[in-house]
Amino acid sequence: MLGIILCGHGGFASGLAQAMRQILGEQSHFVAIDFPESSTTALFTRQCEKALGQLSDCEEIVFLTDLLGGTPFRVCSTLALQKSGREVVTGVNMQLLLEMILDRDGLSAGEFRVQALACGHRGLTSLADELGNCREKEPVEEGI
Repeated sequence: MLGIILCGHGGFASGLAQAMRQILGEQSHFVAIDFPESSTTALFTRQCEKALGQLSDCEEIVFLTDLLGGTPFRVCSTLALQKSGREVVTGVNMQLLLEMILDRDGLSAGEFRVQALACGHRGLTSLADELGNCREKEPVEEGI
């Protein structure tokens, strides 16, 4: 099975994980790690390394992070580059997490990354755009 490590600033990871559990229930091969203001890069790195140990039975790992360029992203990127079969996806939101947790079976880390990016793009929308998708672009005129 593909392991997932969710990381982010403040309570991002634990909050998203709690919401995920509320909707999908407990998930195996999943670890959430927060990076609170009181933490350090060294401590966060150790927590990520510990999570990798907890997921040692997973053939591949995907790190999901909140913000491109932030400490969680940088630490996860460094760990991902140390071994093949590891990927990092950043800019994670609730829809992406839920869909990808449900769809990860049978995916490699690389396939997960590609599918997650498509999911993220598809999930970023607005009410106006969604309502527009439901309306006909040009009214159909009937009659003679």
